[in-house]
Amino acid sequence: MKTRVLKIVFTITLATTLIACNDDDTPSPYQLPEISNKGIKLPYSVLKTTNNNVEVRNGGFGSAATAHPTNQGEFYALTDRGANIKFGSDKIFPTPNYTPRIGHFKLNTDGSIEMVREILFKNPAGNNISGRPNPEGYGATGETAYAEDQTTTLDDDKYGLDSEGLVAMKDGSFWVSDEYGPHIVHFDANGKQIERLSPKGIAGETGDRKLPAVFKTRWANRGMEGLAITPDEKTLVGIMQSTLYNPSKAEVADFTITRIVTFDIETGTTKQYLHKQEKAKNSNSEIVALSNTEFLIVERDGAFTKDTDKNLVQKHIYKIDISNATDVSDADDTLNGKLVNGKTIEQCTWTELANAGIVPATKTLAVDLIAELGDYPHDKLEGIWLINPTTIGVINDDDFAVWTGDNSATNQKYISKTETSENIDGNTLYIVNF
Repeated sequence: MKTRVLKIVFTITLATTLIACNDDDTPSPYQLPEISNKGIKLPYSVLKTTNNNVEVRNGGFGSAATAHPTNQGEFYALTDRGANIKFGSDKIFPTPNYTPRIGHFKLNTDGSIEMVREILFKNPAGNNISGRPNPEGYGATGETAYAEDQTTTLDDDKYGLDSEGLVAMKDGSFWVSDEYGPHIVHFDANGKQIERLSPKGIAGETGDRKLPAVFKTRWANRGMEGLAITPDEKTLVGIMQSTLYNPSKAEVADFTITRIVTFDIETGTTKQYLHKQEKAKNSNSEIVALSNTEFLIVERDGAFTKDTDKNLVQKHIYKIDISNATDVSDADDTLNGKLVNGKTIEQCTWTELANAGIVPATKTLAVDLIAELGDYPHDKLEGIWLINPTTIGVINDDDFAVWTGDNSATNQKYISKTETSENIDGNTLYIVNF
């Protein structure tokens, strides 16, 4: 489907009102400002500067995005667990006490973006959580958290979140999905935990409402990357970033098999559907509802266009429909889920699944960001703000402007793995029609 980029001129000034009123006090329709195909950078502050002069930024508002449920021209964006650096199979946390959070942003009429406020996540007692891993039994990924000295181990946090999916409710509360458990957590308007949903068999704090046990087999760091709410606000819809390791990584037959889960907020009932990725080990990084059965999703690779032939880089948004997809729930809610001829779903090929009558969600390409913008220079397309029925804003995860360098050092993140002096990656909003 051909889409159209909204053309604009970009200026930076703080601004004013988004919705004008007529003489009869009736709000005028919201008018988007013009925004160039190079996008608008979100504001940030500096959390710390390392000994080798690397800025760790706050920043990080790109793991998810969602529309403000009532205020046109405003959106929320989500951080993940905070700056983290690969350290073998473990992680170094340059800012170990960082609290994952939501940023409330406003797109002004002059094309600038301002932050309205931050909402920090808190445990049921009202204390700030961290992004450090969960302990064993609470959704642990097997990672050990280290301080920047690479020798000091950091405490686990049973309320810790690697937050990746975000829903804003009309009552002011939020639902957030993550990559540890994976968990889905309900927070009040001030960020205090109300309820925590985890796969069956993971310790929780809020009773018997659970996600299916099979989600415990998630690929570590590729958990529930996207979360949506249906327009009637009755059903949460989560999408896993990648294939479950079910029963193990070695036994996965096809790494394009990914799962969607729905959760009825009133009854706690769940259903599961399959999504077929375009390429093995792609990332499903966002989901937003268009109706109770139709959704936009991000499906992307992790490449930069500065490092790779643009024609081979994938930053796609698809429209999917689950109305005719097969519910692959397991009535007994076992760890390995529904079996097909004695095999887990992830042990099957798509042909075997089709022969068993299992139909995935349908999908059609809605936007190819590189084709529509001329370039999309970031590696991690992760947030969709649904502005109106035909227009979306998309945001990238900038990893707090840092990434792993030699010897697990904290290096500045640029929009290329070979860049050394400019173009620091930053959260940037682009607007396109679909």
